[in-house]
Amino acid sequence: MMTADKPALPPATPGAANPAGILIGPNWFASVMGTGILAIAGKLQPIRFPGLELIITSAWLAATLLLIVLLIAATWNWCSRPAALNALLDDPVGIQFFGAPPMAILTVGTATMLVGPQYIGLELAMFIKIGCWLTGTILGFACAVLVTFRLFTRLQVKHDSAFGGWLMPVVPPMVSAAAAAQLIPYIEDALWRHSLLVISYSLFGMSLIASLVIISLIWSRLAHYGSSGGVRVPTLWIVLGPVGQSITAAGGLGIAAVAYDGAALPFAEGLLNIGLFYGLVMWGFMWLWMALAILLTWRAIRRQMGFALTWWSFTFPVGTCVTGTCVLSIMLKLPLFRWIALLLYAVLLCAWLLVFAQTLRGVISGKLLRPPLISPQAVARKE
Repeated sequence: MMTADKPALPPATPGAANPAGILIGPNWFASVMGTGILAIAGKLQPIRFPGLELIITSAWLAATLLLIVLLIAATWNWCSRPAALNALLDDPVGIQFFGAPPMAILTVGTATMLVGPQYIGLELAMFIKIGCWLTGTILGFACAVLVTFRLFTRLQVKHDSAFGGWLMPVVPPMVSAAAAAQLIPYIEDALWRHSLLVISYSLFGMSLIASLVIISLIWSRLAHYGSSGGVRVPTLWIVLGPVGQSITAAGGLGIAAVAYDGAALPFAEGLLNIGLFYGLVMWGFMWLWMALAILLTWRAIRRQMGFALTWWSFTFPVGTCVTGTCVLSIMLKLPLFRWIALLLYAVLLCAWLLVFAQTLRGVISGKLLRPPLISPQAVARKE
């Protein structure tokens, strides 16, 4: 008796239309990150304004719902279409965004711990936070290792291929480090508290060193080959992610070390001072890169850059700059940082509204749900 085999997906070429229906890539989880950071950055704001609490609560609920929907939808999509998942794993561009799901989980966990207690109680919020932190940290470390290993051993890239997306797999440990500072005050056992502090600094280090290497490669590519001028350009904003998040982590961990272990840890004060020094130095680089990213983005817009999910790069990285500035304002108590944090939050809110509207439009039209199976290879050039 003969049986008909299930037809396989046809061979795909870079940029070719997706012939096999809906595909939910890991880049969709950037929408969770970009929405959740609205709640986190809003909660840390030193200057309150009317409507802020509504924005914070709405962003937390929206990010939580988005995460649940995407986890279910992506799991079903990848399990029902293993050939499409394999295409993502063989795509040197698409595979980088597998760093987004762990960061989305960590973001929702942090937002829940900051916003959730007044609605669901401290105990449940803490339970969700710990679960999200453990899950996001384990997945994030695995992603950093496995995606990078595949990049080193199998994926074919060109001399001008380095882009902001290469940071996505290695940034999750930095997000874990920043999120851990929130957990330290709630750990009663000193041994566990000190262990978490040490692990957090190790996560900070592994992500920071890898990020600096990749940022150097991006700078080199821009200097030697220029910018593509297309939808890859928004990923330049991802550089601000490890920058802002590292300021948040260094400051937050230093504050936690002094506040809860100052007497037990003789080097706690040193950690706080290092966090402040590092934060101010990196804050300066943040403004340099932000100015360059604005100019390169404006150049791409003038060349008719279209919309893609890469536009979510305008949200989470800017949000980490807000949280980093908020932490510096706590440490220095200067009005300058409070007002700049508020200004950056306004920019973040405007960016989120723009990207959300464009994403909704793309979902309604169906364009964003049927991306190419293999990402088009952007060509960098100088003109």
